[in-house]
Amino acid sequence: MTQSAEAAALLPGPRLGVDIGGTFTDFVLEADGRRHTHKRLTTPDAPERAVLEGIAHLLREAEVPAVRLSAIIHGTTLATNAVIERRGARTALLTTEGFRDVIETGFEARADHYDLRVRQPAPLIERDLRFTIAGRMSAQGDELQALDMSALEPIARSLESRSIESLAVGFMHSYRNPHHEQQAAAWLAARLPHLSISLSSDVSPEVREFERFSTTAVNAYVRPLMQSYLANLAAALGSLSIHAPLLLMTSDGSLCDVETACRLPVRLLESGPAGGALMAAHVSEAMGLAQVLSLDIGGTTAKLCFIDAGRPHMSRSLEVARLYRFKPGSGIPLRIPVVELCEIGAGGGSIARVDTLGRVQVGPVSAGSVPGPACYGQGGERSTLTDAHMFAGRLDPAWFAAGTLSLDPDAARRALETDIATPLNLDADAAAYAVTEIADEAMASAAREHAIELGKSVSGRTLIAFGGSAPLHAARLADKLGIDRVVIPTAAGVGSAFGFLLAPVAFDAVRSRIEPLVHVDIDAINALLVTLEAEAALIVGKVVSPDACSVEVTVSMRYRGQGHELQVALGATRLDADAHALLRERFEAAYLARFGRLVPRAPIEMLGWSVRLSAPQRVAGMTARDDQPDATVSSHLDRHAGAADPTPTAERPVLDQSLRERVASRFYRRDDLVEGTHIRGPAIIVDRETTVVVPPNFNARVDATGHLLLERRTSVKDPS
Repeated sequence: MTQSAEAAALLPGPRLGVDIGGTFTDFVLEADGRRHTHKRLTTPDAPERAVLEGIAHLLREAEVPAVRLSAIIHGTTLATNAVIERRGARTALLTTEGFRDVIETGFEARADHYDLRVRQPAPLIERDLRFTIAGRMSAQGDELQALDMSALEPIARSLESRSIESLAVGFMHSYRNPHHEQQAAAWLAARLPHLSISLSSDVSPEVREFERFSTTAVNAYVRPLMQSYLANLAAALGSLSIHAPLLLMTSDGSLCDVETACRLPVRLLESGPAGGALMAAHVSEAMGLAQVLSLDIGGTTAKLCFIDAGRPHMSRSLEVARLYRFKPGSGIPLRIPVVELCEIGAGGGSIARVDTLGRVQVGPVSAGSVPGPACYGQGGERSTLTDAHMFAGRLDPAWFAAGTLSLDPDAARRALETDIATPLNLDADAAAYAVTEIADEAMASAAREHAIELGKSVSGRTLIAFGGSAPLHAARLADKLGIDRVVIPTAAGVGSAFGFLLAPVAFDAVRSRIEPLVHVDIDAINALLVTLEAEAALIVGKVVSPDACSVEVTVSMRYRGQGHELQVALGATRLDADAHALLRERFEAAYLARFGRLVPRAPIEMLGWSVRLSAPQRVAGMTARDDQPDATVSSHLDRHAGAADPTPTAERPVLDQSLRERVASRFYRRDDLVEGTHIRGPAIIVDRETTVVVPPNFNARVDATGHLLLERRTSVKDPS
């Protein structure tokens, strides 16, 4: 995306990214050409406490006055956790007569067709809190039956008597004509001014009533919680003399203002992982890598994302609160723009155990930040993936999270022996090997399966690893996937928070419109695109001038009769007389790339249109065109200040996953590594927020961009 002069001036001055994760809250501050990072245990009882403490700590360390901040960019799991833990607002649904049970019947499909006892997720809104009203629009948006306004008064009395805090309104075909939803909302807002109201025509104006209604229900369910949290956070930031705008990261890798986040909190559910994918995409562009697989491992989960030509793979669907974690079809489906991720329950805090069949299992349950892994010394007794790494010798107990947390190796050993070694009659080394190998194989299997689903290949890609735990696993995962090159970016341990500083201010306005390609109404589509662009401009215009934004048009297309569609990019195109040929050409190219074949003579139809307005942030320390870092950018310290020939801080035996034995490994501090430094494996490189394992068959070097590059040698004995 071309970076205009207006966009380059966006959000000048120091900027701070904050990402609340399940175990750690991550911070990245860019000020005066320097990057400062911090990691702090999340406070699940009051997430804002860790945020405020971390901000205060980082500003003191960087000696940056709070009043100088130009923006705070925030991503949070608060909305996601509220849905998973069922602790949102008391919510009701108002829908068209006859469609009361749509959010419960769903697809009438099961997550596991062969499990007779499989459970379906319970709807967020109980049946007695779902109200119906007469009135009907056609699929073309024509009024078939007027809305029965007289029915709203008894509904309002019931909402009031039952202490309903939030209402989801979802009428049939409101994506084509929202008039009935708007009528009902206006009347209810006047009658019940304190009621939070979410309209499906506003939240998700797309076809498929189940996904539209469930998306609106989730939005309504978390809306009061997010409004309260963001209001409290803004007030608390003011108490720190921070008056910079607060921007929120969304699931599609863009930023929005607080007002939009409060109106559409459903768009924030995957904000953290989206930031990580943006960071990986940025690194891939800076290094000229055309095909990348990103690996983001935190304390709870591992996320994989395919990135091609500097762009993460995107989707318009998402599933949350899965009853069977990480099993598709067992959660609540949503229709929102989102970075396409494959997620599994393997993070640093994932609990390891032996199941009833005598198999080692890792995750998906996590020890979280409280009590955390046993080696954290905070009361945790269960063995976790972090404990296995600690016992294997890969972690520096005195310099974990830049020395802010001292690890207890003896506690790690005790937990590993109790939970794994003793039940299986193994020594502790074998137990540590088993725990990490199971986690690595789960990630490799997920990557292969995700590649098949997307019609892509893992072969020939570069693995970009970030998050607190990913650099510990990256080289072993590369071995399993046949990948020869791994990149560990600067600030890898806080990759998602860093990605927030790269995210554009943007918004996707979308509308369903089903029609055959051969009958497309060019004038009507162009009018719709103008409307959608104006809607997006209203949102981004709260932060930046729409004149500074680029425009991207996307159309959903499929062969008639197919159940799902492809997103076909059209750039900033307005349709002209050649639109039929252009649309067919773009669809067939996308279909061929995804499925490897076309369906001859099959009719093509369009389902909907999306217009995205986007203004990129100023990227500190980057030139306007080639995105190469200047000499002053660093991860806390200037990277040119280290020793030309770094001296190991220690040398001790470390359990190697491929050799299944301990090998003498040199330990280095990443702050000591200058551009061009080469390190031969086996070695351990300790960063401020993560640890990099360089196995015996890999070499590591710091490239011109400051990132750490791990490259496979042809053999362990190869001197190169």
